[in-house]
Amino acid sequence: MTAPAAASLFRTAMGAGFERLHPELRRRFSVGLASGEACVGRGVMDRIWHGGAFVKPFLALGSTRHILVPRAGRRIPFVIENVPYADSFGRETVSFVRTFDLPGGPRRFDAQMVLSPKGDRVLDYLGTHQHLASELHLRAEPDGSLLIRSGEHRFREGPVDVRVPELVGATAEVRESFDERRGRFRINVRVVNRYLGPLFGYDGSFTVTYADVRRTGVRPGLRPVREEARA
Repeated sequence: MTAPAAASLFRTAMGAGFERLHPELRRRFSVGLASGEACVGRGVMDRIWHGGAFVKPFLALGSTRHILVPRAGRRIPFVIENVPYADSFGRETVSFVRTFDLPGGPRRFDAQMVLSPKGDRVLDYLGTHQHLASELHLRAEPDGSLLIRSGEHRFREGPVDVRVPELVGATAEVRESFDERRGRFRINVRVVNRYLGPLFGYDGSFTVTYADVRRTGVRPGLRPVREEARA
């Protein structure tokens, strides 16, 4: 008897809740080494917004490592690449690399996701050098959409491994759904600091195509420059 295929890291983290997602979301978040599928989304961000002026230096600094987006705008074309691969530590990883076609040149917001050691949540490593890591908690909503909320954030550099304090940290909330009437995925992201309020966000829509990653492989530049072993 043939053993069942391994589940994607998102299905594993969500358990039975995964089956409550809209079928299009279930396929999109089934990308992984077991399915052999990669997913590329192309669409338009209706709006990319920032909080007060105090946010801009932090966004500009983060953008040097492909974390966050330093410019606001409307009707911004973008691409998101979700490609599974085994990282240098042998962990199944799925890229969430977003490229925004902003005036003045494209900007990237990179994340690589792995399953937590306990298998009950996803770990989100941010940027080109994975200095920042966040716990992600995934939940299916009654309408079949997916709600993702960030938990603890940690900063790692060399021997340093510290929790990011609430004063300078933020909570991210991501809602992804499928609009059957338009045949498009919708995405809404808000990043909020407990004391300073809304910092950054975007909302838009996109369509996706799937590809056999065993045939296409992982394109150069999609993986981070440095990978972090600490979970």
